[in-house]
Amino acid sequence: MSDLLAVDLGVRTGLARYGPDGRLRWYRSHNFGSATRLRRAVPALLDDVRYLVVEGGGHLASIWAAEADARGIDVRWVSAETWRAAFMYPREQRSGEVAKRSADELARRVIDWSGVRRPTSLRHDAAEAVLIGLWGVVAVGLLPGYPSGIVHGTLAASLRGDTAYGFNRLS
Repeated sequence: MSDLLAVDLGVRTGLARYGPDGRLRWYRSHNFGSATRLRRAVPALLDDVRYLVVEGGGHLASIWAAEADARGIDVRWVSAETWRAAFMYPREQRSGEVAKRSADELARRVIDWSGVRRPTSLRHDAAEAVLIGLWGVVAVGLLPGYPSGIVHGTLAASLRGDTAYGFNRLS
């Protein structure tokens, strides 16, 4: 039980699950439709989760917080400004549309690096959950830093299958 679940909070919610090795296991977007349906779904989503990283707040956040608290899950709350600053240049954050496009591109790099199935289409909430999760795996110590080439670069070294892929350490 050392998985991390990242959540881009909303009735339409982005979700991304990372394993104990810090790599993405799955990602998705789900429209719960109502707080009641979300409340029913959260317990199953938190099975075998040790860390929960959430962007967002309000009454929907309390649903996640209550279930995580009851299970003793370590919860981290992060703002979009915080995780975006870790991955994007300021010019990539100037508008919501540009930030979402940048998040899509970066999330696809994380998906490739992790070796999970590539999306045919990627909703912005799922893409943002992938990045929230990558921020989270570094924040909780599952990875020593961001994988080289994912942030402001290419995946060439990681995709070659090098056993000693590098990390961009946080200072």
